[in-house]
Amino acid sequence: MTELETYRAQIDAIDSRLVPLFLERMAVTQKVGEYKKANGIPVLDSGRERQVIADKTALAPDPFEKADVASLYESIMAISRRQQRRVVREGTGDPGFARWLKAYEWRRDPVRAPHVVYQGEPGAYSEEAAAGFFGEEVRSQGLPWFNDVFEALAQNRADYAMLPIENSSTGSIRQVYDLLAQYDFSLVGEWQVKVEHCLAALPGVGMEDIKTVYSHEQGLMQCDRFLDGHPGWKRTPTLDTAGSARQVAHTKDRTAAAICSKRAAKLYGLNILACPINHNTANFTRFMAVSPRLELRQGRDRIAAVFSLPHQSGSLHEILTVFAVHGLNLVKLESRPIPDRGWEYRFFVEFTGDLTAPGMDGVLHELDQLSADLRILGNFKGYEP
Repeated sequence: MTELETYRAQIDAIDSRLVPLFLERMAVTQKVGEYKKANGIPVLDSGRERQVIADKTALAPDPFEKADVASLYESIMAISRRQQRRVVREGTGDPGFARWLKAYEWRRDPVRAPHVVYQGEPGAYSEEAAAGFFGEEVRSQGLPWFNDVFEALAQNRADYAMLPIENSSTGSIRQVYDLLAQYDFSLVGEWQVKVEHCLAALPGVGMEDIKTVYSHEQGLMQCDRFLDGHPGWKRTPTLDTAGSARQVAHTKDRTAAAICSKRAAKLYGLNILACPINHNTANFTRFMAVSPRLELRQGRDRIAAVFSLPHQSGSLHEILTVFAVHGLNLVKLESRPIPDRGWEYRFFVEFTGDLTAPGMDGVLHELDQLSADLRILGNFKGYEP
């Protein structure tokens, strides 16, 4: 037997003692769950769990060992909560879970031949995303502002909205996240568009004629290295990239250029002077199809939710253990400040799963009980190119 095999044999011997002790502990927590059920006591007791973890970490002398012990007992506590919920069978008392049940009750099937709204002008990347997700023949309409798009859904003037939520180069679209928290809508699908920004101007205009470049602030940021090579050009932000192309075409300003897509340049009759000019050639924008009501489409494998947390130490770490214990891959975590509540944050998460899968109710109960509030944003199929 090699030295390594000797160590592994020692580990196996220790595990043979640990497993029966763990099962013995679970038998006792089963009785705790039965007691809680008989006496109407909630499964989660955050104060008790924090005290248990503190007591156990105190037994480890080394700081690194303390962290490892804390991680171990956080997982054990989460497993115990899951076991006790099966005993207690907690119902709709959790407000976030009750909200999800109501959304599920009022869910709808996908709308055929829908009317889709997006922010921007025809030719915008958002229009391209709408055509990609719903089909080239989709009836789509551009609106000036993100608020206008959300209001169109709220007032039943559209069936869906197609909205950008993040770009691989410049990050999240913060206005959209804030509006998703404000409106009680549902995410039903996603689409990605490769961003290839072009410098476009009126026919016959050369690079030497340009004095002003128009584009959305994101377009200007994503092309800043190219623009830095032309320090004499004034950079002017607009509402969207396609709108900048439209502006150059309609004003017939021969000293102006737009940073836009090939689609927009062609639509507005502009000549492409350079393309692509964004410094990151692997530049993608992620769009979400947003519905006023929950939809559960075929192939759904990703769940989105938003929650805030109690303003106390370890609250975020505690809720993240739920995903690990249940074997759910947390694929996105985004924070946004809560208006009028200084230094408090709202968290947007996306994780793998199907809301109707066995055991998911327990996950939602745990998330609801560990957060100050919880809202399920949707369950959809992740984008596959």
